[in-house]
Amino acid sequence: MTIRPPAVAGTFYEASRDRLRQQVAFCFRETPVQEAKERFIGAVVPHAALLYSGGVAASLYAIADLPKRLIILCPNHTGLGHYAAINREGTWQTPFGEARIDTPLADALMKKTALLAVDEKAHAREHSLEVQLPFVQQLLGDDFTFVPICLGAPRFEFCEEIGHAIADVITAQNEPIAILASSDLNHYEDQKSTMVKDALAIEQVLAMNPRELWRVIHELDVSMCGYIPTATMLIAARSLGASRARLIKHATSGDINGDFHQVVGYASIIIS
Repeated sequence: MTIRPPAVAGTFYEASRDRLRQQVAFCFRETPVQEAKERFIGAVVPHAALLYSGGVAASLYAIADLPKRLIILCPNHTGLGHYAAINREGTWQTPFGEARIDTPLADALMKKTALLAVDEKAHAREHSLEVQLPFVQQLLGDDFTFVPICLGAPRFEFCEEIGHAIADVITAQNEPIAILASSDLNHYEDQKSTMVKDALAIEQVLAMNPRELWRVIHELDVSMCGYIPTATMLIAARSLGASRARLIKHATSGDINGDFHQVVGYASIIIS
């Protein structure tokens, strides 16, 4: 069985089980976990170090009715591996233990589209999916499975094919499956510029308009790292009948460290 060890424990989040549990709990300080959870089809959730984006991520996880099967889409920051890399078997380790990959779900996805390829290199050092797992593990323990997909697909048409494949596979299942798109927003500009550019991207996600999001990112120079997984999630969610998108929280790294000269934007958005 393939075991993917943690790549960013000790940097993006605490490396010991007890300290990580305290850190994740601290992320929920402003939005405690709700008893009445909100069912959802897809979501956008940030992926910086928990110190910076953990509170924004927790604002989604606090209200989301997480199913026991997840498809988690992330960008490819490293440039390694296949442009649509999937893991189909084994586990991912964090200080909380091992999160199991949903092999039947991964196989069903690969049967629907040849764009997805089994590839470990793309995932090996990628942080953007890994940092979601401590939140899910804190809430669900080991009672869930997931499919990790790392996307650097350079064409919108690839997002369409993968998104529709995801929707078709979810439709064929007899239990709920949710799609998480891991993304931060604009990077390394001042607070004022980032607020403007973040708003451009958020507007298109809330409109559930993946093609216009793609255009805005490219034409208006918005450095949203996870626009490919976000567009793919929106395509799938719309195909699954999603009709509503809601911004839960938006913040920047400057709100945490007080440095507003170079900030990164974060948002949590729920699609239902």
